[in-house]
Amino acid sequence: MSEKPSDEQPSASEIPDDVWEQFTRDTERDIRSSAPKEPSARARMVTERLREQDARGESPPGWRTGPGPETNGRAARRRRLWAVLGVPVAVAVALVALKPSLLPGDPFGTGEPQAAEASPLPAESTAPTAAPGASGPERPTLDQPFAGSPALRWADGEAGIVLPEAKAVGAVSEDRVEQALKLTKKLLVGANLDPRTVRGARPTAALSVLDPKQPELLDDLDTGLRSPSEKHDPVTLFSRFDPDEVRPVGDVIKTRGRMTFEKGTQGGVAVRADYTFVYPVVRADGPTEVTRTIVRRVLDVELADPARYEVTPGRLLLMNYDQEIGNSSCFVNDGYLHPEFSSSRSAGPDPSGPATDPYDRSRELERGDGGDCGTVTRT
Repeated sequence: MSEKPSDEQPSASEIPDDVWEQFTRDTERDIRSSAPKEPSARARMVTERLREQDARGESPPGWRTGPGPETNGRAARRRRLWAVLGVPVAVAVALVALKPSLLPGDPFGTGEPQAAEASPLPAESTAPTAAPGASGPERPTLDQPFAGSPALRWADGEAGIVLPEAKAVGAVSEDRVEQALKLTKKLLVGANLDPRTVRGARPTAALSVLDPKQPELLDDLDTGLRSPSEKHDPVTLFSRFDPDEVRPVGDVIKTRGRMTFEKGTQGGVAVRADYTFVYPVVRADGPTEVTRTIVRRVLDVELADPARYEVTPGRLLLMNYDQEIGNSSCFVNDGYLHPEFSSSRSAGPDPSGPATDPYDRSRELERGDGGDCGTVTRT
């Protein structure tokens, strides 16, 4: 009759000496490795600096309150979006504590190189499938107005408007398609990149591209430029800032987007342009705090056939235009964009709409009326 195996563990006296010694050494090593460690001098310096910032009421680098996208469409949609604070702040602090060289200027002399010159992104040839990733905790400055923004890697100005290769569309020749694409680019540049337009002047170059025979269009735009109102606000098509309020930082406006074309409904070629422009600005008279306004515009234009329709040769029909404007006061309709700064929030209703990332070009712009203010995740 066989004996059943014992379920009892062996006693210490039954364990070989060499095995017991190895077990003792391993246990002591594990205890030492899991014991709390005193913070390094560098970590203590970072913690103290952040504590002092908090006592002064300052925010960690890279996160700030501020307004966000305001949506103004052909139907005069309005939505104000404010920046959101919370978890991102804690994340920013944690990153600095773990890697102090992330602080501007590498104050602790780690010798580690700061972020290398950001490599430019290739042109956007297809619709993005997601928003751009996190862009770091840096704040914009006069020397680095796009710091902490995905636009840092975007093209400068007109270089960001890359025309697709022109090809014949049905009976519309390749030359006509190329003409339509170039006219669309001229409209975008004149409306959003021309320094005179951006500084509040009349957008003459952009207006010269539009067909004066298109019913009511130029009349509506002229009315908005002369006497802006909620119904006729030129910022629905033109990026204009009040020179008495703000001034651009430098000469660069970051640009990203794409252009497509197809057979039109007016015997010609239809072009769709979807572009986002990022404007760094400071107050015209006051502190040199830098903020950014982000404007996304979607235009549908057509170069019609003058042999079949009563149109002006070489001019575009503006079939539809829509936009989303980040960091501009909601309920001001004086024909200018009004950026707000983290140091001074203007009076107005509290945000009630959804949170939106103004850099997310994978989203379709929604059409329709709306009078609510929302929140923006970053500027």
